[in-house]
Amino acid sequence: VNGMEIYSMKIDSKVTSRFAHNVITSRAVNRGNVSKEVFFDVELPKTAFITNFSMTIDGVTYPGTIKEKEAAKKQYEKAVSRGQTAGLVKASGRKTEKFTVSVNIKAASKVTFELTYEELLKRQFGKYEMFIKVKPKQLVKDFEIEVDIFEPQGITELEAEGTFITNELQNTIKKTFSGKKGHISFKPTLDQQRRCPSCSESVLDGDFTVRYDVKRTTPDNLQIVNGYFVHFFAPTNLPKLSKNIIFVLDTSGSMSGREIEQTKEALLKILDDIKEDDFFNFILFDSEISTWKETLIKATPENLDEARKFVQQISAQGLTNLHGGLMRGIDILNAAHEENLVPKRSASIIIMLTDGQPNVGVSNTQEIEKAVKKAIDGRYTLYNLGFGSGVDYSFLERMALENKGLARRIYPDSDAALQLQGFYDEVSNPMLIDVELNYPENEITDLTTNSFKHFYDGSEIVVAGRFVDSNQNHLSVDVRGEGAQDALLYTTQQGAEQTAQAFQEQQYIFGEYIERLWAYLTIEQLLEKRITATGEEKENLTAQALALSLKYKFVTPLTSMVVTKPEENENEEGIADKPTEGIDIFTIAMQFSILVQIFLTTFFPSAASPLYHTYASPPTWYTSVDGDPHFIISVPQKKDAICFNINENPGMILNLITDPVTGITVNGELIGDKRANSDAKIQNSYFGKLGIANKHLDVKLTVTPERITIENGDEKTAFTWLDSVTLQQAGLTLIINRKKNLVLTMGSGASFVVVLHQVWKKHPLHRDFLGLYTLKSDKLSEQTHGLLGQFFQPIDFTILEIHPGSDPKKPDATMIVKNNELTVTRGWQKDYRRDPTHGVDIPCWFVHDNGAGLIDGVHTDYIVSSLF
Repeated sequence: VNGMEIYSMKIDSKVTSRFAHNVITSRAVNRGNVSKEVFFDVELPKTAFITNFSMTIDGVTYPGTIKEKEAAKKQYEKAVSRGQTAGLVKASGRKTEKFTVSVNIKAASKVTFELTYEELLKRQFGKYEMFIKVKPKQLVKDFEIEVDIFEPQGITELEAEGTFITNELQNTIKKTFSGKKGHISFKPTLDQQRRCPSCSESVLDGDFTVRYDVKRTTPDNLQIVNGYFVHFFAPTNLPKLSKNIIFVLDTSGSMSGREIEQTKEALLKILDDIKEDDFFNFILFDSEISTWKETLIKATPENLDEARKFVQQISAQGLTNLHGGLMRGIDILNAAHEENLVPKRSASIIIMLTDGQPNVGVSNTQEIEKAVKKAIDGRYTLYNLGFGSGVDYSFLERMALENKGLARRIYPDSDAALQLQGFYDEVSNPMLIDVELNYPENEITDLTTNSFKHFYDGSEIVVAGRFVDSNQNHLSVDVRGEGAQDALLYTTQQGAEQTAQAFQEQQYIFGEYIERLWAYLTIEQLLEKRITATGEEKENLTAQALALSLKYKFVTPLTSMVVTKPEENENEEGIADKPTEGIDIFTIAMQFSILVQIFLTTFFPSAASPLYHTYASPPTWYTSVDGDPHFIISVPQKKDAICFNINENPGMILNLITDPVTGITVNGELIGDKRANSDAKIQNSYFGKLGIANKHLDVKLTVTPERITIENGDEKTAFTWLDSVTLQQAGLTLIINRKKNLVLTMGSGASFVVVLHQVWKKHPLHRDFLGLYTLKSDKLSEQTHGLLGQFFQPIDFTILEIHPGSDPKKPDATMIVKNNELTVTRGWQKDYRRDPTHGVDIPCWFVHDNGAGLIDGVHTDYIVSSLF
């Protein structure tokens, strides 16, 4: 691409005892005769820690070094001050984070990038899963994925699949396993990578997933290597516990529309899976709290039918009394246990779903956390699901962790209902409660978490630790837990013989893998405990996690990797940080305005209108294009907007709106500055002419900064911007506001505003130009398209991982829209509808690269040959 060829890319994964060590190596060469910039751009699992990165250019290696965040601060500030991208690792969707680095390569030179990351594979639904993102962005002569798995217990099944795998590519996945070893390779040829026989685009774009499981002759497996141990516990064939489940659901006004419909769809599917021995109930919270039943109800067929009818009638309105909803659910669970309505041996679970933040009742999140923790008192597990980007995710995560659960984001895409159902499936089959794995205290130190509220079918408990005597090679373990019928008591004594031979399998081993597994798990759990800790306890947890991160060279939220890049004048640095889930700072501002509005409504009713109506009745919708040219797409359900620019040369004509049903078309012709900038590849351009037509009415309107011309059949009428005109003819209404704008309604009632921008006639550079604003788009059909027209139907997006951008005043973020993951920047664009001279600043998320990923296709698809 552009003279840079990636001629080799290899993803080499070694998995030993569930711990994966992955090395991505990419080699590129500059085939051109001038220096070129080459990008190394990969996506990694969010659960992984980067451990190493290096670039080798013409035989010289430039390594990345991992430091404490504070120690890397000067390099970070230096990079930002030079306007460079300092944050090399960014969130990139549901499962992944993106690592990006670029470097200039001289003509005919080669560069090798090598990135290493590690992660502990989790067992879910009876299998371990390793996820690899494949996206080389061009055809690669030597492309290969190679996975070697070594499991001392033995491998029972192994599978690999890719979302991009065609029938032809299926045969290129080679899979073998026998005994303790498994191997997978994927090595497509250049021709097999092509989207079509003559295409230069690569079909390799998607997810490559490896799944496997191990042999279980006993409920557990103990592995000891060089003074460290890891203990895996996953009993099989246990009878399932019945469960008592409370669904606490946000039904405030912000959930209206697609979100509440997807929630209902998921609940109806979940009701099909609830077992007859289970007990359940629904709590709904908006401004008020309502319940389906006053107590937990057994899941009989009759009760499930009644529940389905209840779910179908759920609607959304009002504010968000989150505290009231949770406390009501806890009270019902407490009463059920106190009155022996539910089995003594059963698992009690609360699942809460919300898309916003508490703003009525008790709204202080610290008070809510304290009250919920006291009410639950360690008896139940709380899972918090945050729908969309409007939630205070940190609050949800803290509260869940304090109550032995976890938080999970639900992304507001078309598959949100499946995400909700998928989470329920993870926790729907509890096998044991109050599980403890006990080890001799005088023999073990630095033990990871060894007590667990629930053990779910298909999962696995993992505990690791260090021996006081590093030469010890055996260990006795007591496992206790409550099952459906009896208390489980399991005792085992195992030695290191079965894992000592692992060192003979050099093909599969990467260093001290058990020790690194222990370090990974310890850091992960210290960071999790740190979320809910305060004061001295938080400082101690931070110090421990930081020390381990530095010792084992993991990029964690406490460390940064400084990447040194060779440049012509001096070395420049980039910083690779580990992103963390956070709250949208713009949502905070919106929630603050909500609280102000509640205060006004309560104490000064005449000064305020009920706030919750703004959810159901969002601000006036419009789209516009103005300026150079800047497009603004308002998204009222988000109380926000998206914007993008189109950079094209003067003389080009762009299709803005086309509706084949009503016959309305709007095209715009670009003009440039009076004096072109010879250094710029794309000249500054503006709309100097608009063509608005309705073929059903046989009406054409040509608008320039000088005049407005109407053609109706053979008749032609012209006006200048000095006129003040109101005209009605042939289904068209035209109002010209002298030297400001014109308002046009035609045919079905679709309305447009054209704004006139006039500059000083003797200005050496700029020229007069036009802006277009669409108002009543609901009068156009669902088939409407064009650069503006495609946004006349509702569009949804999610904003994640807001972080500093190159401009301190304009943070960057990851936007998920139309199933694409885009890097966007917070900025402002001007709305000139009411003030053609100064305009009004509209905050919006700016999509780069001519709206790539937001608009359908690419921007050049919208270039047309004529104005009509």
